[in-house]
Amino acid sequence: MVGSVNRMKILRLRIKSHDEWQSCLTEGGTNGAIFVPTTEPLTAGDDVVVEIASPGLPNKVLIRGAVDAWRPALPRLRVRAGATVRFAEAESHKREFVTETLSGKRADAPRRRHDRFPVTVSVRYRIGQSPEHFDSTLSEISAGGAMLTTEQPLPMGQDVLVEIAPPGSVAPMTIQSRVSYHVPGGGTGLKFLYRDGDGSRRLRELVRRLVAD
Repeated sequence: MVGSVNRMKILRLRIKSHDEWQSCLTEGGTNGAIFVPTTEPLTAGDDVVVEIASPGLPNKVLIRGAVDAWRPALPRLRVRAGATVRFAEAESHKREFVTETLSGKRADAPRRRHDRFPVTVSVRYRIGQSPEHFDSTLSEISAGGAMLTTEQPLPMGQDVLVEIAPPGSVAPMTIQSRVSYHVPGGGTGLKFLYRDGDGSRRLRELVRRLVAD
């Protein structure tokens, strides 16, 4: 169903330095995992999104994963409560981005104008002037763009029309976009296109409704 939304729990991780980031990775214990302090009990297998914020990052970075285990705090032993989260394989490029940026290897990392939010939203899209529609999902969205799930990245610069039904709406909303970047695993980054302030307002309202739903 176009517009169907599936939201995941967000775990917020605040990092002050590259050393603190590495400490969380080390405490994760195994490759592809990280320790996230949280007092909220979680169950192994829970799907989550880790929201990473740091003065050394241009924007918050959202990485999907699954809980391996959660532990309560043990104050006498100076053990803090938290969850071990294994990042999704398709999100490995984001983990590398955080590591390289905090270590200074990506000093020129650009800042996004709009914050992105993790969602799983069913959509339909068509390429250019083609009448053929394809079913897909958006895994991230902002007022400026989105991440479209595709088996193979769509060509750079390709125009894409995305159909999405805002929560509570009967008719789908058609958004004009253009392929602006690729990610490993086949994801296609879209930049939304609009000609006036009303288009910008509609996109901001769409994002607000999707995130609040």
